[in-house]
Amino acid sequence: MPGYEYDVFISYSSVGSAPKWLRNNFYQKFMDCLHDQVAPAPRVFLDKGMARGVHWPAELQKALRHSKIMIAVLSPPYFESPWCLAEWRSMRARENLLGLASPQCPQGLIYPLLYSDSENFPDEEGLQRAWWNFKELALPDKVFQESRDWLLFHQRVCDVARDVVELVQQVPDWRPDWPVIDVPKPLLLPQPSIPRFSR
Repeated sequence: MPGYEYDVFISYSSVGSAPKWLRNNFYQKFMDCLHDQVAPAPRVFLDKGMARGVHWPAELQKALRHSKIMIAVLSPPYFESPWCLAEWRSMRARENLLGLASPQCPQGLIYPLLYSDSENFPDEEGLQRAWWNFKELALPDKVFQESRDWLLFHQRVCDVARDVVELVQQVPDWRPDWPVIDVPKPLLLPQPSIPRFSR
């Protein structure tokens, strides 16, 4: 049946250390904190792997279309990725359709986590919003869990989980006309000519 399948879609670049941080440290802690807040816990989509034969671009678009909000893990490669920008712009288009993230209703559907940088981000529409700063807690290796900063990390992820639980309960009903911005198809370049040796 049409409707929401996920409460949260996690959008991130596969370049850099953010994917390792998500899988090693953030995702499981986030799920634990969500379970501590409410039962049943919100459903979270993170593309940890897809079944064989699945057309992954279509699967990502379907998951985003059927998610209530999007957590965007912001880093410089995020804004270089056509996939990440398509996800961001799709959710921005939904916000525009609903009049969200606007002067009349400042709350939006994009929930940013700052992973790294922020001084060199582009002037992307909708970027002017508050985020949780994880820059000093952006250690991607599992050994981070043995450090003194792990307690601060736990507390901050719990704060995110509390926000998310509150936010997903306020999201408008699902609509079949949610916009999805397609990723530009790659340009097919002509094959280089075969070099010829002259006699």
